Amino acid sequence: MAQIFEPLHVGTLTLNNRLVRSATWEGMAKHDGTVTPRLVQLHEALASGGVGLIISSYLTVHPQGRQNADQIGAHDDHHIEGLTQLAAAVHQHGGKLVGQVVHCGGQSNRAASGGLDPLAPSAVQSPGYPEVPVALTVDQIQEIIQCFAAAAGRIQQAGFDGVQLHGAHGYLLSEFLSPSRNQRSDRYGGSLENRSRFALEVYAAVRQTVGPNTPVLIKLNANDFMPRSTTEADSTYLAKRLVAAGLDGIEVSGGTPGSGKRLGAARPGIKIPTDEAYFLPQARAIRAAVPDTPLILVGGIRSLGVMESILDEGLVDGFAMSRPLIREPGLPARWQQGDRSPAHCISCLGCFRPAGLGEGIRCVQAHPDNPQ
Repeated sequence: MAQIFEPLHVGTLTLNNRLVRSATWEGMAKHDGTVTPRLVQLHEALASGGVGLIISSYLTVHPQGRQNADQIGAHDDHHIEGLTQLAAAVHQHGGKLVGQVVHCGGQSNRAASGGLDPLAPSAVQSPGYPEVPVALTVDQIQEIIQCFAAAAGRIQQAGFDGVQLHGAHGYLLSEFLSPSRNQRSDRYGGSLENRSRFALEVYAAVRQTVGPNTPVLIKLNANDFMPRSTTEADSTYLAKRLVAAGLDGIEVSGGTPGSGKRLGAARPGIKIPTDEAYFLPQARAIRAAVPDTPLILVGGIRSLGVMESILDEGLVDGFAMSRPLIREPGLPARWQQGDRSPAHCISCLGCFRPAGLGEGIRCVQAHPDNPQ
């Protein structure tokens, strides 16, 4: 049986262990999307803390698809220099870095995009967001597909080890898949085949740009946990189509901001082992659909015992965490050195408040490893 601290192969990429830092908005970029010294330091801390793979926070592929003014950009060549610094900071500590690319679709923010309208498959309001987006034209869809590819090329040029498409949490790729958010009547809407088309065309364009030897993954919402929206029937179909096209790995997630805290991506109150791995049922469905594809499970992972049990069953190949690594960047090293106590994170969601205030993400709980 594979062990947590044994290597994991994802396409051509070999990770030192099976622990992944899931993409996390840090709120530390400049308003033009360029990287700051704080971001470099954060990535250095994660890499030196022993995590096998860092997936960057969601990198914008188009100015009209931004959600936050302090979101890292990959939509312009002037972003390459800072992205190169991130990759170098991770690599000098022996880590690996994959860049997550996103268009936030109907969840984009007019203030962050310079006053531009949010764009989405259909003029359907995103739950929790104030504006009704403008429905994309086919020409705009084609433009955005090429923007994903161009952003992937910049990430590759910067020295990242791979690319992850953000197909989760209500952003543009997942909006196209959702029958409630996508009400188009052209070749990008209606049937499941048509609703999958955008993600498949984005993948094809990215793959053509980065070539066969750069791993391409997707963070995939297996279930939106919303009425008449994406379920496992939709996500397993898309997963099979993407893998058949050459996709290298899948991070299994779920929920959107409109799903509510109890069904969203970052859930509070993870207190005991049975609270952990809350997307495991969805991972089972994806595993059955693509049995030979590396799967990474995110969602409330806090303890080695839970991960080992799941790994022993062969259900997934790696485990992604966000909030535990905000509090303890050195958590993987602690575990590997023999301290098997669970992550110190108490799942309070307080770490996102400072980022919302422009201070950058951080743990707000007092603790010896996080003095206040």
